[in-house]
Amino acid sequence: MSLHILTTKQTLPCTLEEAWAFLSSPDNLKRITPPYMGFDITSGYNDGDKMFAGMIITYKVKPVPFVTTGWVTEITHVNAPHFFVDEQRFGPYTMWHHKHSLREVEGGVEMFDVVHYKIPLGFIGDMMNQVFIKSQLKKIFDYRFHSLNKIFGEIPNQKPYLEFASV
Repeated sequence: MSLHILTTKQTLPCTLEEAWAFLSSPDNLKRITPPYMGFDITSGYNDGDKMFAGMIITYKVKPVPFVTTGWVTEITHVNAPHFFVDEQRFGPYTMWHHKHSLREVEGGVEMFDVVHYKIPLGFIGDMMNQVFIKSQLKKIFDYRFHSLNKIFGEIPNQKPYLEFASV
């Protein structure tokens, strides 16, 4: 069973405070998740709540068509306005650790994500990652890239940066 790493990077033409206010709010997760994922927060969060370390949020998602599953996330680290970490406690992955980082750069804010994840089922899960899961994750993060461009504006000639690795 391999550990897979997904890395993304995007520059947003906004202030660090604006990026943090949007990205650290669970209110906005649905806005940057593809509609076909059927993403809904089911508990652990009330509109307007601020993110904090130890926050547990439950969701319903459709990782594949016609299959709805629960996902429980804990916000394990928050260093406002620079980064936060969400970790799956229960859900479709054996492991999911997602660090969202922000830093000021010329012209705005660079958003940098690193996701470490493992797929259940050992060798079969690793094959599923190669055949299906990586392409699904790419679609999700591409959707997020374009959604954030619509919300904050586009940086000219910026293309989605997404890289996969396995160890």
